[in-house]
Amino acid sequence: MKQKNKWRRSIQSHIQQQRSPYLFVTVLFMMGVIFGAVIVNTLDPAQKDGLLTYLGHFFRGLEQHTIAEPEVAFQHALGDHLKTIGLMWILGLSVIGIPLLLVFIFIKGLVIGFTVGFLVNQLAWEGLWFAFVSVVPQNLLMIPALIIVTVAGIHFSTLLVKNRLIHYRGTIYPQFVSFSLLVTAMAVVMLVSAALEAYLSPVMMKEAIPTEQLMDQSWN
Repeated sequence: MKQKNKWRRSIQSHIQQQRSPYLFVTVLFMMGVIFGAVIVNTLDPAQKDGLLTYLGHFFRGLEQHTIAEPEVAFQHALGDHLKTIGLMWILGLSVIGIPLLLVFIFIKGLVIGFTVGFLVNQLAWEGLWFAFVSVVPQNLLMIPALIIVTVAGIHFSTLLVKNRLIHYRGTIYPQFVSFSLLVTAMAVVMLVSAALEAYLSPVMMKEAIPTEQLMDQSWN
């Protein structure tokens, strides 16, 4: 119980100390989502047709069970997530990591916003439901984990800048260990996210495939 209370106090203290960076990174992510949704309206008909063709193949693959097996999908998703979290860890260890981390989280939001925006734009309410079941489950864990790593990386990069440029007094080794342990914990979260993406999302997506009639209308 004491250990649990200690962890709780540490988390509360961390959030209070880093409240402004968390708010800034979250707003930046949401701006990416909004910008991604807006981009959908700038696509020309040829681009939309190409995306719709790909989407049609994906829907048929779900219906005919020709998409990757869950085990294979899990391996690919986990590999991608670990590469992402590893890259963010490396960026956090560099003095130039701050702008790159911010760009990364913005692009992540942009991709999600574009995906959801395109599905809603073409398939209306059924597209919104399909976007919800295909995007939300894994991202409920992934996005908070990425935001946490981004904020921690910015904090550690700032310490590096102080240490190297203005001769900040104090060792940064404890902060390095804390940052690395935090990234490791978020990697475990990403593992769970990959499992949801591989095992849960496909099942939900099969139940949420838009009706043939609606798909034909959108295709034409």
